[in-house]
Amino acid sequence: MLSESLISILPDLEFDEAIEITKIYSISGELDNTIGVVKNRPFRKPHYTSSTISIIGGGKNPMPGEISLAHGGVLFLDEIPEFKRQTLEALRGPLEDKKIVIRRANITAEYPANFMLIASMNPCPCGYYGIDDNKCKCSMKAISKYIGKISGPFLDRMDLHIEVKPVKFEEINSLKKTESSKDIKIRINTARNIQLERYKNYSFYTNSQLTPNLIKKYCALDNDSKSFLKIAFEKLGMSARAYYRILKVARTIADLDGKEKIEFNHLSEAVQYRNLDRKFFPR
Repeated sequence: MLSESLISILPDLEFDEAIEITKIYSISGELDNTIGVVKNRPFRKPHYTSSTISIIGGGKNPMPGEISLAHGGVLFLDEIPEFKRQTLEALRGPLEDKKIVIRRANITAEYPANFMLIASMNPCPCGYYGIDDNKCKCSMKAISKYIGKISGPFLDRMDLHIEVKPVKFEEINSLKKTESSKDIKIRINTARNIQLERYKNYSFYTNSQLTPNLIKKYCALDNDSKSFLKIAFEKLGMSARAYYRILKVARTIADLDGKEKIEFNHLSEAVQYRNLDRKFFPR
């Protein structure tokens, strides 16, 4: 439910994005001819029984897979440990390169694959580990085997790792008014406009596309923040990839906060979003 709701708060499609997504859907035969151009960000939710080719793309005449059909939008993998290990590992390249290159004997096809990956999983096979240990009957061996289906290098390519606790009845039944998706989207569009202006002289327009050299320029930290990140890096055994991803997330948090520079609270919040690294994949 959360992942499907995310579409409603994502930034509006840029013209170039809409054209590119439309081309992909046209090639795949999934374009609704009555609308002409795709106007909304796609949301793709393949089942865990889907083949690697259907998700990554390929075939005798290489066609776009789910990762390309999710270009500019969201690819949601529910119960990610149930997906084939081969399929998950094949996602590592596209998550880095934002594209997929499919080579066959007589043809090579390249399709864009700049998608937001959202995945969900239970903490153990029964789903109660760490939530209600009285109900959890899984052995530590069974839990390790289940969690071990997700490799560290794959998880390392995900910006945010969030544990979601069960919602209590009082919270579900509450009449308390919450912030609407419309209001949230206004903030997100404002942050996107900040990034469009910042990167107007480059061939990209989001923080996620920053290269290491540009990260040094646009994600500069004050001395306190540098000291904090150094401690976190060493204590949590972060990889270089995790280090750069944290800086890009902190830059985005600062943009949402309307701040020109990354502040300590932005960085500390970004570090907190890597909690599964230290819980399930300690280095």
